[in-house]
Amino acid sequence: MEKVPMLAEGYEKLTADLKALRAERPKIVDAIEEARAHGDLSENAEYHAAKERQGQVEAMIGDLEDKISRAQIIDPTALSGDKVVFGATVTLLDEDDKPVKYQIVGQTEADAGKGRISYTSPIARALIGKQVEDEIEVTVPSGDKFYLVEKIEFV
Repeated sequence: MEKVPMLAEGYEKLTADLKALRAERPKIVDAIEEARAHGDLSENAEYHAAKERQGQVEAMIGDLEDKISRAQIIDPTALSGDKVVFGATVTLLDEDDKPVKYQIVGQTEADAGKGRISYTSPIARALIGKQVEDEIEVTVPSGDKFYLVEKIEFV
């Protein structure tokens, strides 16, 4: 069983999402019962919508339970070293010597707008194992990008 690396805050978000979905279960059952009371199920849109929502919620619960059971929580402040690893915050210089900062996180925590990229993203895969002063080349939809690793932090 493959572990799913994530930060503690990502784990907390997954468990909160799971709790919310589990709390929704009784409401869906009530909606199904209420729709059933309306009679003919073959043309009962409320019944079909409630059953569809029930299927969606159960699928999401299963997915979250799977991720939580395989979670490997990593605390970046406990890490050290001179190589880029999961949890590291990396400052890069782009081709115009403009600094770009990324933290390598789990898939569920990724938010490019906040500088948090998934360890499965092309940039993160290119960065993992690199050291300060290493150059990387990343192929992205807009073309090839070149970066210089300026700083590696574990915060």
